[in-house]
Amino acid sequence: MTTSTPVNTPFTSESTALEVVRGIDLAGRRAVVTGGASGIGVETARALAAAGADVTLAVRNPEAGQRAAAEITGSTGNDRVLVAPLDLADLASVATFVSTWDGPLHILVNNAGIMASPEMRTPQGWEMQFATNHLGHFALTTGLHRSLAAAGGARVVSVSSAAHLRSPVVFEDIHFERRPYDPWLAYGQSKTANVLFAVDATRRWADDGILVNALMPGAIRTNLQRYVSDEDLARMRAQSGGGAAQWKTPERGAATSVLVATSPLLNGVGGRYFEDCQEAGPNQPGTRTGYAPYARDPEAAGRLWQVSEETLRAA
Repeated sequence: MTTSTPVNTPFTSESTALEVVRGIDLAGRRAVVTGGASGIGVETARALAAAGADVTLAVRNPEAGQRAAAEITGSTGNDRVLVAPLDLADLASVATFVSTWDGPLHILVNNAGIMASPEMRTPQGWEMQFATNHLGHFALTTGLHRSLAAAGGARVVSVSSAAHLRSPVVFEDIHFERRPYDPWLAYGQSKTANVLFAVDATRRWADDGILVNALMPGAIRTNLQRYVSDEDLARMRAQSGGGAAQWKTPERGAATSVLVATSPLLNGVGGRYFEDCQEAGPNQPGTRTGYAPYARDPEAAGRLWQVSEETLRAA
């Protein structure tokens, strides 16, 4: 069962991932971080490794992954940092990763993603942001369900974004087949899906001891924004309240992911949305914080799960 008491922590928007994990012993625990070769992914992996976990970087570019793994080992002294190829937009790649994973999995951080890309489609015709950010992670996580259940108390981290406030999941036209493509609406829809996944996965898997939470890492300048113009970045900065102080370093950006993955303060907590190392409440009009009610709607979450299963079966 999941508790209904809001989670408060001693950490803030200024906290780093290493600060959040300090004093937590992850020895003997196994973790996977998708997109673990750069940005907040590598800092998430570094913090988990620093706490003693065996960490697998699941990455599209294994060479970049090997460089990141060596750097993490050098900075933490933990040589149990592995690399495995994973392309979330390629179902065969996801299936290969799942089939080669053996044994329990204690922490899965669904971190990889693309943002506001030009219109692109998978070979199945799926819109690329939804396919990568949601469907690929859905296939990965459901494929690893048995390993997560075997861990006893596994945690899944679903990295969302305040951009989910831009759009619900538009079930009538998820893949922009009948409406004009908009890169930010597509991104927002995919990030709403990340929150809805946490809601329904927690409901479905509570008896397996698997807890899934979503989070907003904050605004961090990383490779994620490779499709975002300087003008868009300036507008995002203005919306977040102004100056460069509103932007986080990757070390701070990874803090909420690490909190959700490791903190004992979240024992028994699932299906929630976190930002700045705190559980967030509902979005208030005129702000860019908190969650949209549609992103935690149990009915929408169940519908998305069903649609996702049907989509993958038809591939």
